[in-house]
Amino acid sequence: MSKEAVITIVGFLGAGKTTLLKFLTKAYLDDGIEPFVILNDYENAHIDAHQISSHIEPKSIRALSGSCICCSGIHQLRDFINQIPKRTNGVTLIEANGTTDATSLAGVLGVGLEKRFLPPVQISVVNAQEWQKRGEHNELEANQIQLSSLIVLSHVEDITAVRKDEVVEDIRTKNPKAQIINMKELDARSLLKLLPSKNIAQKMDHYKSHWSSCSVDLPELPSVDSIHRLCSNIPKSILRVKGCVKVNGALSYTYFERTPDRNVTIRPFNGVPPMGAKLLTIGIGSEESILHESINKICCN
Repeated sequence: MSKEAVITIVGFLGAGKTTLLKFLTKAYLDDGIEPFVILNDYENAHIDAHQISSHIEPKSIRALSGSCICCSGIHQLRDFINQIPKRTNGVTLIEANGTTDATSLAGVLGVGLEKRFLPPVQISVVNAQEWQKRGEHNELEANQIQLSSLIVLSHVEDITAVRKDEVVEDIRTKNPKAQIINMKELDARSLLKLLPSKNIAQKMDHYKSHWSSCSVDLPELPSVDSIHRLCSNIPKSILRVKGCVKVNGALSYTYFERTPDRNVTIRPFNGVPPMGAKLLTIGIGSEESILHESINKICCN
């Protein structure tokens, strides 16, 4: 039996990691390859797990919540991988949370994995429109591409050719060894042949990747517009907002998220969230009192 590839998808909050993960799981299944998916997030990764369950059987998905897989959660992550059922034609896909210290993760993930797995490789997703416009978080975003074998650019359709060239040039100064492609150019099968990066990375203060997070129960909302107003009420310092809620007496749930660029996406939720309706946030100011205040402004008006 050939060894199984382990591919970690890293990238800043909202860069498009889950979009890439959905594409890869479908592409591998269509090609007769059995993917196993592990999702990591600060607050209840089960939300994202449900969002890809229409692409892959629930038994092939594991959610790892509430810990950082580049440090405190690394042992649990290795256990998850080593417990994956043996398959004749499998691939393991890991989606790291958007604040992961990717250089630390690359340095420790392969230690302790069973011999049936290949050395793990990293893929970075980069939002070309927002690259290095993160202010104090630019160092973290740069960290997340330095040990990747492949860098996938998202949102290229939203920028000029000049901007794209600038982004690619800047990425190459930080990781000259990585291949850089657009999301639409991605060939899923070619990823199985990737080798770990040999780039020399610059270490960052690991705790710059440790952000505050919070989750609270979310009551039924009166309308879809109230979701937009809720997301607008939450302070800008909170970079990621997502949640699952019932709207206006509907039997099914609605999923929503606000990315760091403050764009709001709303879509049907696949199934029933095991934790119930929740509002989850990541970033400075992620405190229950602030979230409850934002909710009350919607529900009391």
